[in-house]
Amino acid sequence: MNSICLNDLINEVKKYNTNQKDIDLIIKAYNYASFYHDGQKRESGEEYITHPLNVAFILAETHADTDTLCAGLLHDTLEDTKATKEDIEHEFNKNIAELVDGVTNIKDLEFSSVEEVNNANMRKIIVGVTKDVRIILIKLADRLHNMRTLNYKKSNKQREKSIETLEIYAPFAYYLGAYRLYCELSDLSFMYLKPNEFEALKQQRINIKEQYMPLVEEMSYKVSRILNDREIPYDIRIRVKNVYGIYEKLSEGKRLVDIHDLLALKVIVDSVDNCYLTLGVVHSLYKPLNYKFRDYICTPKTNGYQSLHTTVYSGDRFIHTQIRTHDMDKIASFGFNAYWDVQGDTRSVMQKEISDKCQFYTSLKEIDSIFTNNNEFVKSVKSEVFSEKVYVYDTLGNVSELPKGSTIIDYAYRVRGPEAAKLVGALVNDKSVSLNYVLQSKDRIKLIIDNLSKGPSSDWSQIAHTSYAKSLILKNKPTNY
Repeated sequence: MNSICLNDLINEVKKYNTNQKDIDLIIKAYNYASFYHDGQKRESGEEYITHPLNVAFILAETHADTDTLCAGLLHDTLEDTKATKEDIEHEFNKNIAELVDGVTNIKDLEFSSVEEVNNANMRKIIVGVTKDVRIILIKLADRLHNMRTLNYKKSNKQREKSIETLEIYAPFAYYLGAYRLYCELSDLSFMYLKPNEFEALKQQRINIKEQYMPLVEEMSYKVSRILNDREIPYDIRIRVKNVYGIYEKLSEGKRLVDIHDLLALKVIVDSVDNCYLTLGVVHSLYKPLNYKFRDYICTPKTNGYQSLHTTVYSGDRFIHTQIRTHDMDKIASFGFNAYWDVQGDTRSVMQKEISDKCQFYTSLKEIDSIFTNNNEFVKSVKSEVFSEKVYVYDTLGNVSELPKGSTIIDYAYRVRGPEAAKLVGALVNDKSVSLNYVLQSKDRIKLIIDNLSKGPSSDWSQIAHTSYAKSLILKNKPTNY
């Protein structure tokens, strides 16, 4: 069991922040948490303070700001000790107090069941991202350390926490673009839910790495030689797909040999121009699978991810290649945690980025505005936000993310809002379709709106798949509905 101490945390912080006032505040938060958690033990037998210390350390590894680190150290004080929000605000500041309160579970005797309490708490955490994204980043660090030490829990609790992590926290990490966090959370959950399958795939992953590594290293050498000749600064890394990612592909009916990104060569360069020049280098050496090429620089994913993806032949094998800049790689690895390094008001930068770039953020706000019942809210988030998606385009190439099963009507309400009530038709890939057409990824859609239309017909609410579309249809139903 690896244990860390306060000095480990401070040394990690000093890698990116040497401001003594900030260091002193972090030490004060540690001492405050130690005082209030004094005498409390974890199920591992360790002093309880080791948990918030580890949470803060995980956050420090992503260069979290001082308020967030302090909140990480204090995150369980309101729930598990006699500390109060007012006291934390007085001792530290309002921001830290709000962050700690944001990750604190609700304790209310008015709830009639454990499920209602759990869903109320889950809603609080989920909706917290619309107020301050740092709340969910703290909660993800908290969940990660809990999953790393889940072996001390009873088997029923291991299963319960693992299911919750796979359904909520791992998808949250993915939609925030935090790929490393997503991989570890999903692998740990899978390990507890299906230990035999996990171990079998873990061994297969090791075998794949050994089998493919000579090919990838040869490719790395050839690409490096040309990039050096052209004086293009670069860094090359090799990435192996995580165990749960392999399991998901196999669950879709794919064979292991059909998974082209089991091993990936990552080429990181200094500019967007050099990304495309490097792509040319790779294709000059290896023939690409054209249908596997993706330009996520020109058209980023809906969580802000940017990179060039190409899969090429190397003998009788395929090698997946990702080409991106250093900034893109930081965001691809850490997601919104990468914005800690932005100078100025980090919180404002993060909130603007998440509201402007992440479509799941819009979906959360829509669902939050519709449901007053916490159980229905959590159910809708799982089925519509943290579920399989389709990605469709308008005629200008703008991408929209919708849950699988969505129809033309769902798309219309997502992109046009209440104006979609005037929808009379649509073209998909230049062909006329009915309004109950179920969208497929890569569909290109043109909506036909007629302002003289009387509004949605009586069957639209049955055709619509998303809660948001259904709610707007019912608000705009005609008198003969």
